[in-house]
Amino acid sequence: MPTSNPENLILRELLAHESAWVSGTALAEKLGLSRVAVWHHMERLRGQGFEFEARRARGYRLAARPALLHAGLIDLQLKVRPRGFTLVVLDEIDSTNDEAVRQLAAGRAAPFAVLARRQTRGRGRFGRAWQSEANGNLYASFAFRPRVPPERMQTFTLWMGVNVCELVANFTHLAPGLKWPNDIVFAGRKAGGMLTEARVDADQIRDLVFGLGLNVNGRTADWPADLARRAVALADLAGAPLDLNRFTAAIVGRVLLAYERFVEGGHTGTFPDLWHRYDVLRQQAATVLEGGRRHAGTVMGVDDEGALLLRDRDGHTQRFRAGEVTLEKG
Repeated sequence: MPTSNPENLILRELLAHESAWVSGTALAEKLGLSRVAVWHHMERLRGQGFEFEARRARGYRLAARPALLHAGLIDLQLKVRPRGFTLVVLDEIDSTNDEAVRQLAAGRAAPFAVLARRQTRGRGRFGRAWQSEANGNLYASFAFRPRVPPERMQTFTLWMGVNVCELVANFTHLAPGLKWPNDIVFAGRKAGGMLTEARVDADQIRDLVFGLGLNVNGRTADWPADLARRAVALADLAGAPLDLNRFTAAIVGRVLLAYERFVEGGHTGTFPDLWHRYDVLRQQAATVLEGGRRHAGTVMGVDDEGALLLRDRDGHTQRFRAGEVTLEKG
C-alpha cells in the first residue's frame, strides 16, 4: 500500500498530531497541493468513514475513524514491515486464503497479506464454513515463500497461535486460550481460528499461506442462536468495540515478526512456555476423534513436533498429528 497516496499522506500527518490541529496550509505545502485539492482529498476520506473537525485559523483534526478495515490506516500504523511487504484490503472475496494462493500462483512477490471485509466462502479445518459477514471482524491471510524443508513447519500453526493469543491478551487485557491445534477460545467459546496451507516443491515448501479469522466487533446478538452459544467476539468480552484498524495493524505486525522468528529458528526457546501459558487442554479429560476412531484420556500437552499427547486410562501416551478434540463433561 503506497504511502505516497495523497489521502495516506493526509492521514499520516493527522495521526502524527492526533491530539493537535494541523493547518490546511501546512498540509497543502507538505503535499505540494492546493488548499482546494487537500479539501477534495479529505472529502474522499470522509466517504471512506473518516470524520474531521475543522476550525478557522486552526486547521483540521481527526475526529473518527472507519469501523471497517481500511488499507491505508492499517498500513500507516504498522510497526513491523519486512522488506517488500504489501497488503491489500478487499471489500468482498470468496476466501482470503484462496485469493492469497491465486496471487502467489500469479507471481506476486511475498510476503504479502490479503484482508477482506467479507468472505463469501470462508472456511476452517476440514473445509468447514466460517461465518464471514461484513460486521467488523477480521479475515486475513498471509503469504510467504519460506523455502524450508516441510519437517521444519510441523509446529508452525501452533507457534502462530500462541503469538496471536499473546497479542490479543496485550491489546485487550483479556485472557485467550488455544485449543489444539488451531482454535482461539475464551472459556470454551470460539473467538477465532487459523488455517495453514502449503505447497511443497521437491523437498522444500515453496508457498505458505497462514489464514486467520477473528471475531472482533461482530455482535453475537446478530448471529444464529446455535453459533452464539459456541462463539464469542472480542468486543463482547471487552465491553466495547475495538479500534479494528489499529488492532489489525498490531496483529499483522505480530504475525510477520512471528514468521521471521520461526523461519530463523528463534522460536524454539520460547515456544514451550508460551504453549503452556495458553493451552486450554492440558491436564483435561478429553476425547480425540481420529479417522472415525475415538480415543479417551488426559491431555498432557504437545511434543516437539506439535503432536497432541494423550495419556489413556492404562497409562500409555498416544501421539496425534491430527484429529478433533472434545472435552469430557464432568
